[in-house]
Amino acid sequence: MATDLTRIGAKARQEPELVFTSLYHHIYDVENLRACYDTLAARKATGVDGVTKAEYGKNLEENLRDLSARLRRMGYCPGPKRRSYIPKPGNAKGRPLGISNLEDKIVEAAVKRTCEPIYEAMFEDSSYGYRPRSSQHKCLDALGRTIQQGKVSYIVEADIKSFFDKVNHEWMVKFLGHRIGDKRVIRLIVRMLKSGIMEDGLVRATEEGTPQGSILSPMLSNIYLHYVLDLWFSRKVRKQSRGEAYCFRFADDFLACFQYADDAERFRQELGERLGKFGLKLAEDKTRSIEFGRFARDEAQKRGEKPAEFDFLGFTHYCGKTRNGYFKVKRRTSRKKLGQSLRKFTDWAMKARAVVRKGEMIRKARARVVGYLNYYAITDNSKRCNYYVYCATRILFKWLNRKSQRKAYTWDGFRQALAWAKWPTARIRNDLNPYRRAEAY
Repeated sequence: MATDLTRIGAKARQEPELVFTSLYHHIYDVENLRACYDTLAARKATGVDGVTKAEYGKNLEENLRDLSARLRRMGYCPGPKRRSYIPKPGNAKGRPLGISNLEDKIVEAAVKRTCEPIYEAMFEDSSYGYRPRSSQHKCLDALGRTIQQGKVSYIVEADIKSFFDKVNHEWMVKFLGHRIGDKRVIRLIVRMLKSGIMEDGLVRATEEGTPQGSILSPMLSNIYLHYVLDLWFSRKVRKQSRGEAYCFRFADDFLACFQYADDAERFRQELGERLGKFGLKLAEDKTRSIEFGRFARDEAQKRGEKPAEFDFLGFTHYCGKTRNGYFKVKRRTSRKKLGQSLRKFTDWAMKARAVVRKGEMIRKARARVVGYLNYYAITDNSKRCNYYVYCATRILFKWLNRKSQRKAYTWDGFRQALAWAKWPTARIRNDLNPYRRAEAY
């Protein structure tokens, strides 16, 4: 099965215009369904039916054969997704998620596993989100190198309002039809998109959008924005620009870099109209064009101003200098993300103190701090990371000592416990310095 999917990817790369007309049999293949079941995490939230992976696995082979038979005769109907919310800054209700039933997750993974090789062969290099062998750090690295080494003087920040809730299903089907000619695959995807959302015991039909939380949603969002944004930028915007022009996108977060101010302003003005054609809306209050690059600091100082900064993927980018005085793109954790992370850590510590023993609480706190540093501990961000570790340490000390009326630790004892748990330090984990990394090669 894996060999067949590899061949599909190779064929897609060799023939960029090829439309695949026979894919559906890969989706209902029992071996593929079993492989997708194995990839699912055991402790993930359950859907409307409440079935867990362990329960489904008790009669796994029988369940998979039955699922395969229903898929083969097009008798499979996905259930509605359970609405759940996770905290979101500025929104009291939170970010909405759609939690699929376990069997639906298997089918979503099977569709993704079958179609992904086709689209990976055609996606633009400017797209980094939710793709194999890609990450936020690779996107940040490419962005920093481009600004630092290219002729970039202007950045356009943009934000799409409620992108995942506004994906137009009709356009989605048209985009899928460019490479997928097997109508059964498209019909199955449409069924998943229109399966509905259950909230407060009521099922609401979904006429637009692709719910966050779905296994298939990241791939579908990349396909949609590939045609709406990526191809438009590479085939029209870049060619019409007088100077250099670059685009960087991670899922629905993106920004564009330009050499000249008029190119940046034209892109900013045309972007809203372009998105509007496909049912999307630009958040005007979060969209702006700023001067940023090797000359931005000097130009801002001439006007008696500070050079502009911008936020992308959780980092604030600003114009810095190397030790020798040359221009360098520097990054620090954005104030917003730093505050969110510390509030999350505090909320967890408050709850954990009542249900977790001291040693286990320290180990779990360490895992949280390590996870934070794995993402944010990049070149030039040591100060903010040290501050996070310092605050997290004090928060942990405070709530450990509130487990009972008697203090659990003195500071000396607490430091010994941290040493026992190998408490992390804010060393750089992702080197994004282009000069140092170039020397390493």
